Amino acid sequence: MRAAAEVEAEGYGKLTRIEELVAFCKKLPAKRVGIAFCVGLSREAGIIEQALEQHGFEVHSACCKVCGLSKQDLSLPTLRDSAFETACNPIGQAFLLNRQSTDLNLIVGLCMGHDILFTKYSEAPVTTLVVKDRVLAHNTVGALYSRYYQNKLSKIEV
Repeated sequence: MRAAAEVEAEGYGKLTRIEELVAFCKKLPAKRVGIAFCVGLSREAGIIEQALEQHGFEVHSACCKVCGLSKQDLSLPTLRDSAFETACNPIGQAFLLNRQSTDLNLIVGLCMGHDILFTKYSEAPVTTLVVKDRVLAHNTVGALYSRYYQNKLSKIEV
């Protein structure tokens, strides 16, 4: 709580989320940081990893497709009618980062539900740095600023 309050007080309106993350990690102190990322955000995860390493953190990453599990073998729905489609493995990501004894884990664009599973199985505390939104370029609150999306939200049928 103290680290969070200090970061807020010192950086309010001045620091980006990434800068807040660095400051927070230093205040904890968290030396080993894990990144659980979506394969679709590999580039962004790499940039985050470099930024953290430049500040002296030891970074360990785990891609969502770790272990190459087949969606078909798990009886999961697929996106395409292909012979093989790799399932995301958020529990495997958590186990990999647990083995690295990370002090703090970051979520970078894990799918809805996969983020929850990762958080549940992570032994280290977890924060979400990037929330996946394929429609709005990962800007989830963009829908709240658009009348078009506000109207669309009221008509969602599941």
